[in-house]
Amino acid sequence: MSIWRVILSVLFPPLAVYDRGCGSILIVLILTLLGWVPGVIAALIVLNNPKS
Repeated sequence: MSIWRVILSVLFPPLAVYDRGCGSILIVLILTLLGWVPGVIAALIVLNNPKS
């Protein structure tokens, strides 16, 4: 995970996970709409997952 991805996940979480698939983008987008902090946490979790 690069520093640019971390910065992007803090500023706009759905854009940080764009290459992880449509499901990840939708989950992070919904969580971001519900609250900024859950979206950031979800984006960081998705980015730290080595399997996807």
